[in-house]
Amino acid sequence: MYSPEQENISTTSSTKVPVKYGELIVLGYNGSLPNGDRGRRKSRFALGKRPKANGVKPSTIHIACSPQAAKAISNKDQHSISYTLSRVQTVVVEYTHDSNTDMYQIGRSTESPIDFVVTDTVAGSQSNADTQSVQSTISRFACRIMCQRTPPFTARIYAAGFDSSKNIFLGEKAAKWKTPDAQMDGLTTNGVLVMHPRNGFTQDSKPGVWREISVCGNVFTLRETRSAQQRGKIVETESQELMDGSLIDLCGATLLWRTAEGLARTPTLKHLEALRQEINAARPQCPVGFNTLAFPSMRRKDTPDEKQPWVYLQCGHVHGFHNWGNHCEEREGRLRECPMCRAKGPYVPLWLGCEAGFYVDAAPPTHAFNPCGHVCSDKTAAFWSQIPLPHGTHTFHAACPFCAQQLSGEQGFVRLIFQGPLD
Repeated sequence: MYSPEQENISTTSSTKVPVKYGELIVLGYNGSLPNGDRGRRKSRFALGKRPKANGVKPSTIHIACSPQAAKAISNKDQHSISYTLSRVQTVVVEYTHDSNTDMYQIGRSTESPIDFVVTDTVAGSQSNADTQSVQSTISRFACRIMCQRTPPFTARIYAAGFDSSKNIFLGEKAAKWKTPDAQMDGLTTNGVLVMHPRNGFTQDSKPGVWREISVCGNVFTLRETRSAQQRGKIVETESQELMDGSLIDLCGATLLWRTAEGLARTPTLKHLEALRQEINAARPQCPVGFNTLAFPSMRRKDTPDEKQPWVYLQCGHVHGFHNWGNHCEEREGRLRECPMCRAKGPYVPLWLGCEAGFYVDAAPPTHAFNPCGHVCSDKTAAFWSQIPLPHGTHTFHAACPFCAQQLSGEQGFVRLIFQGPLD
């Protein structure tokens, strides 16, 4: 799950065990990107203690300078944020080195300041080719996370990331303002939204409230639409500190933050594999063909094989693939009648959810999401079916965490009913 060769992660001298802050996992992928994880572009990314601190904190504020003077200040070999108030006035906030924090940056850009390259998630896509035509709404330098280098290793999120010239530039059209204590703050074009679940990331988790995070890490209610000029109201009682299970939406991709402690309680891939073998060992049968069904190995997760279990999503009865009751009018609408109970609904192959970080418990995979057929535990299906994920610029809907398809049906998932062997 975590590889010690993760770049930029230091180890403690006594034990040589990497100090890990947590991991970011992109929703919509079942264990890896469709064409495989490569370099900084992957479906999950570990954040750990760097050999040398690279965090920054605000220092000098330069007010009322001309754009030329602002450019001169921001060209210095240090980080800065430029707030353009008008054509003749820019405020530049210089940032200085902070030896107590490590900074990690996330965005669409492949330039070197970005540690974790994120592209738009297209629901149900099987290959990167499916996603190429999409006009991206993810910012090139979307956000940054500052991790405290000492226990309890608190991680804090901020909108916007520093570019190759160590600058964050908020142009005339970006929402920005002066705070009561004479500091500057602002929002990025499409915003960075965060939701902290209630009761942590456990089987008792409940959805929290989506908030927007500013460039300086303040928390606001959502704008009327994603890129509206008017900011929401400040929420003084909430924090930009990430907790286990916090969701981060970058307008095109949603990331799940798992702390190191949270991941230690999460089922491992080995555990999921043991559960798969346990289901297969029970030799579930197709009630029509009487053939034994088996979930394929977790490496093969996109092309159905002949033993693949299929489900009628209306009722949950599990079969093998067959053509019983496959009437012409049903084929047109992809609805099929279940031979067991005559319920009509979609008939789809079942796939095991292989991304262990999305599970809220280690219980057996007994439920499937509707309409995609990804299988996970009861509590995991119930949790994700309640989570409203941002979609587009102003809508929210629940989606399968393994493929990002919008959930349908009354609950968004169904309990699976297997038939045991007849012998």
